[in-house]
Amino acid sequence: MKERRRKWNETTAIQVTEFILLGITDHPDLQIPLFLVFLIIYMITTLGNLGLIMLAKIDSHLKTPMYFFLSNLAFIDLGHSTAVGPKMLINFIAEKNIISYIGCATQIVVFITLIISELFMLSVMAYDRYVAICNPLLYMVTMSDRMCCILVVIPYIYSSSVPLLTTIKTFNSSFWKSNIISHFYCDSLPLLSILCNDAKDVELIILSLSAFNLIFSLLLVLVSYGLILMAILRMNSAEGRRKAFSTCGSHLTVVIVFYGTLTFMYLQPKSSHSFDTDKVASVFYTLVIPMLNPLIYSLRNKEVKGALKRALKNQFKWLL
Repeated sequence: MKERRRKWNETTAIQVTEFILLGITDHPDLQIPLFLVFLIIYMITTLGNLGLIMLAKIDSHLKTPMYFFLSNLAFIDLGHSTAVGPKMLINFIAEKNIISYIGCATQIVVFITLIISELFMLSVMAYDRYVAICNPLLYMVTMSDRMCCILVVIPYIYSSSVPLLTTIKTFNSSFWKSNIISHFYCDSLPLLSILCNDAKDVELIILSLSAFNLIFSLLLVLVSYGLILMAILRMNSAEGRRKAFSTCGSHLTVVIVFYGTLTFMYLQPKSSHSFDTDKVASVFYTLVIPMLNPLIYSLRNKEVKGALKRALKNQFKWLL
């Protein structure tokens, strides 16, 4: 049986120099409407996240650890939507959705790096809120510039090593069953389905690392918020409790939306799992969530709204 499978692989394998992406839909009538919808989403994402990064840089009121982490989150959101968005938009209007072999590998590495970075950046931001609420007098000492840099650099280093490992193992094979990827961008699991040799060991590594990253980062968030909740319940002042809850509101909303989407994607029963379902979830966490995050932080945060007003006021003064 193994010999027969080996011979079948030898006769049907192809050497791939490029991949064809099937995209979100194969209905021609939906291509232009979807192109316009996702173009608007990507433009809002770019403007919103760039705006947050610039505000954190230029406004003295936002020179705090919280907004340092928020600007890094905005950079990550902008990065992973850019890793997917422009290529997806081109494919809506192109005759053939093609991505090169190197381009596909690069897209996977960049995208997975930034997704893992977002998971741990949200954990870091939860820890930051814990220190701010539970140890307010020592906040600036604990969250020094050096500590903030360490808390940002470590997730970036770790998150860049994981996709390198899995991508090298995936692309180590030069021969494939097909060059057609059932997705709108290069993703690990759809790629494994077209590998000639048995990819179960690589799939196990990818799923194990994904589960570890998701569960461990979520555990850090839950522990931080558990300690925050205990501290809030011990407060005597109703005003103090309200301020503490409002401080965490934006971050908690982002956490629920992001982790909820990823949990839905990875915890689907295998019997009902499909690449079409993955596409819907992928659209949400690659394009919609990066658009929502700056809006959530802007609409729910008085300091960000104040910084935006001051920036616009200074801009109008300069124009006049």
